[in-house]
Amino acid sequence: MNLRRQLLLVSLLTLVLPWAGCQFVRETESALRQGQQQMLSGTAQAIADSLSQFPGEFLATGGNVAPGNSQLYGHPLGSEPLLDGYVTDWSIDDESMRTMRGVDGPIRYALGVHRQHVWLYIDVPDNQVVYRTGEPPERRASDTVTLVSVGEDDSLTRFVFSAEAPGTIVARRETDAMVRDEQRIAAFWQDRTNGYQLEARVPRQLLGKALGVVVSNTADPLRSGTRSSSFEGARPGRFVTPSPVLASVLAGYVQPGLRLIVTDRQGWRLAKAGSVVGGGQGGSPGASGWLRIAYGAILAPSETAALAEPDASGREQQGYIVSALDGTTAGSWFRSEQTGRGVVAVAQPVWSGNVQTGAVILQQGTDAILSLTNQALARLLAFTLIATLLVAAILLGYASWMSHRIRRLSSSAQRALDEEHVQTDLPGSHARDEIGDLSRSFSSVLRQLGNYNEYLRSLASRLSHELRTPLTIVRSSLENLDHEPLSEEGMRYAERARDGVRRLQKILNAMSEASRVEEMIGNAEPERFDLVRVLESTVAAYADAWPERRFTFQTALRQAPVHGSPELVIQMLDKLVDNAVDFSTAGDEICITIDENDQHCIVTVDNPGPPLPEKMRSQLFDSMISVRPGGTDEHLGLGLFIARLIAEGHDGSIRAENTDNGVRFSACLRRANDTQRAA
Repeated sequence: MNLRRQLLLVSLLTLVLPWAGCQFVRETESALRQGQQQMLSGTAQAIADSLSQFPGEFLATGGNVAPGNSQLYGHPLGSEPLLDGYVTDWSIDDESMRTMRGVDGPIRYALGVHRQHVWLYIDVPDNQVVYRTGEPPERRASDTVTLVSVGEDDSLTRFVFSAEAPGTIVARRETDAMVRDEQRIAAFWQDRTNGYQLEARVPRQLLGKALGVVVSNTADPLRSGTRSSSFEGARPGRFVTPSPVLASVLAGYVQPGLRLIVTDRQGWRLAKAGSVVGGGQGGSPGASGWLRIAYGAILAPSETAALAEPDASGREQQGYIVSALDGTTAGSWFRSEQTGRGVVAVAQPVWSGNVQTGAVILQQGTDAILSLTNQALARLLAFTLIATLLVAAILLGYASWMSHRIRRLSSSAQRALDEEHVQTDLPGSHARDEIGDLSRSFSSVLRQLGNYNEYLRSLASRLSHELRTPLTIVRSSLENLDHEPLSEEGMRYAERARDGVRRLQKILNAMSEASRVEEMIGNAEPERFDLVRVLESTVAAYADAWPERRFTFQTALRQAPVHGSPELVIQMLDKLVDNAVDFSTAGDEICITIDENDQHCIVTVDNPGPPLPEKMRSQLFDSMISVRPGGTDEHLGLGLFIARLIAEGHDGSIRAENTDNGVRFSACLRRANDTQRAA
């Protein structure tokens, strides 16, 4: 992985900033919500103390009234409905309807309260509606709806609704003492497909403390037996209605964004005031969709906001409210996934002396908290996004700059080793950082390498110069010994000394040749010559010199003009061919070819000898480097060095590479002018 990608990954660590910021926003929201909950708890306690003065309004259950779900709740109606047998004009939700088991399907019904009247609506499925006739009821049965009322003295009163036909009907009042029509009750019977609907308006003073609904479904009007569906339990349940007194008390505590609910001991709602919507403190928290999603992701878990709404049945059964009805102050909070709106709720028990009479619930919207935390979250996300992008851009730019410096240093170091003379001045050596230290270290190493290379270059000429005089003295001394009488053993030693002198002279000549070639390159008068013609005659001479080898010359060029010294080029080719002959065997073919590119003529010499060692390929053309088998002292490794000097003197280069059939040496010489290719 390159440096740029590494620093890019490091820049991702800046994402820790938004994570820490989100944790801070979450803790801030939690602290604000807890503070709001504590404030609501104190307000709820004050309201509970105020409500404790009205124990009678909580309608404590008494006598033989059935508790629990058998109780009926009178929903407050915002306006007086039209008595027409339909419930569409009632200001209640469809979920407010209660159900009980019927003969031909579930029966739906509800009770409402408007001013001094109680309203009853009931929807009865009936596959065969049986209407009442003018005959006495005991002689002919019909479908009826009965509203059973329990008075303060536990006496039962039945209000029976039966119709002779759809439309307005008159209820019949039945007690143990009498049976008569009740003109103060208005009712409307409305037929529907497979059933009927009844809507009735009953004065509140006619009803007692408990109510129940009985529906009689007559199977055969000629028989007295009926099948019926009735209220749950052995007796009617307490009839719970909202308290105007408690509602008036709550109205004095209403504030924007605050909803207050009072329940009795069983959780039935007695009063409600205010709303959690429209506080005007924080604006609409759902204005930004992406912000709402981000905000919802970091908030602590909560219940859905729909659960904070007053229960449609009239009986509050939330967990925190149940805890308050058990005598313990409790709280909860809710949030809407669609709008992001939150609600903090607190439930406080209401005590009248030592008796708990009910509970008061305070619910307040968290618009102010949402506004504050939304703004903080928006600023946080914007800041961290900009910071992350800025840091990533800076690190990416820094990585690019650093990579550029390293690449320049690497390229310069590579070029320094490729040059004829080692370049020791590397870029970045004046920098005060680690790359500057590395550049200075490379420069120091290259400087030492250059000095050593110059020493090797001059070693041959220096040795040849220093050894020439002692060698001349030794040779003249041996020549003088030829005129002196020597023993047979002395003559043998003298002959050995003469052989050594001849070998030393050959070595000195080879060492001097490189120096002479450098002088010739510097002093030669360049001329234009045809490399093809020069090599044709030269290759023919090689065939005469080494008859045991097969020499071939191949080219597709008619001419290859080169600007330089033909003698030096022939000397370069001599070194390459001599090297090919030494590494080949009798009968092998040595192929010499000429090709060209846009700027150079390329001379190649192929021989089937052994491959070059990989570790020596980069040093093969250096001075006094030899890879000949056996380590013979007849070769000092100057032949290929001389060939390189000649190639570079003609603005070219030379290289060696292994092939499938042996080794190929390629020398590139700069062309003089455009050449004509063979047709």
